[in-house]
Amino acid sequence: MGVVDRLCRSIVFGLCLGVPAGSAFAQDMPPIPKPGPEHQLFKEDEGTWNAKIEIFPGPGAAPMVSTGVEISTIGCGGLCLITDFKGEMMPGQPFHGHGTAAYDPQKKKYVGNWTDSMSRGIATSEATYDAATKRATGVMEGADASGKMVRSRTVVDYKGATRIFSIYNPGPDGKEAETMRITYTRKP
Repeated sequence: MGVVDRLCRSIVFGLCLGVPAGSAFAQDMPPIPKPGPEHQLFKEDEGTWNAKIEIFPGPGAAPMVSTGVEISTIGCGGLCLITDFKGEMMPGQPFHGHGTAAYDPQKKKYVGNWTDSMSRGIATSEATYDAATKRATGVMEGADASGKMVRSRTVVDYKGATRIFSIYNPGPDGKEAETMRITYTRKP
């Protein structure tokens, strides 16, 4: 049994057995995290959203357009955002995705993970948010449909009842290009 396992079991057993609040065990426990100002951003994502997905197959090509619905809820006592997405990623291709996001106070970044019906694993992300521009910028890394690891730049622009999520990747010429854009419109 590892150190983390022992610690988790000690916490659970201590809570279940009613360890007195003034005991040495209770005094060594770090304070329970509480939502801070950074967690307010999750309220911008919370709710049900209609999504218009545009996938840009290459320079000059018309985008493939499809639709979906995203439902995002605040969880973990206000410390995380839980996202569920259903729709089509490409016309006629059913798609289901699920993600979580949290604020990491040590990194001073929003961190997340994502998995979906077209992925071969879990993608991870890190982003920063600029309140003045209402823009989150970051990176997402995960395996594409072929299994190749891909690192993408991400941008989320918050515009009230609309949110625009864009992914940028290097094109065949090595220059960065927008490869996907999802325009979310909040359902009333």
